[in-house]
Amino acid sequence: QVHLVESGGGLVQPEGSLRLSCVASGADISRYAMGWYRQAPGKERELVATIARQHDSTNYADFVKGRFTISRDRIGNTLYLEMNSLKPEDTALYYCDARLGIQQYWGQGTQVTVSS
Repeated sequence: QVHLVESGGGLVQPEGSLRLSCVASGADISRYAMGWYRQAPGKERELVATIARQHDSTNYADFVKGRFTISRDRIGNTLYLEMNSLKPEDTALYYCDARLGIQQYWGQGTQVTVSS
C-alpha cells in the first residue's frame, strides 16, 4: 500500500511560481510510474505531467509544456512539480498518483489558486 501526501499549494499571483511536493510512504517510489493531475471546479480530472518508472522520462500536457517540470527524488521518496508562469486557468486541486501494473494510488490533493 502506497500512501501519498501532497503539499505546497497556495494562493499565488499570475506569473508566479509554486513547487508542489508529494511524499510517498509504504513503498519505494522507484518502482512506480508517477504523475500529477488536476481538477478544477465543474471539470473532470486531467493529466498534467508524468514520469516513467525507469529512466525518469517525462511527459507533459500541452497546456503546461515549458512552464511546469516534474521530477522525483528517489532518496527522499518524493515527487515534485515545479510550476512557473502560473495562469488563472491553472487554478485547481492538484493530485499526485503512483502506478504499477493495475495498482494505482492517489493522494488527497493540494489546492492551487492563481489570482491577483
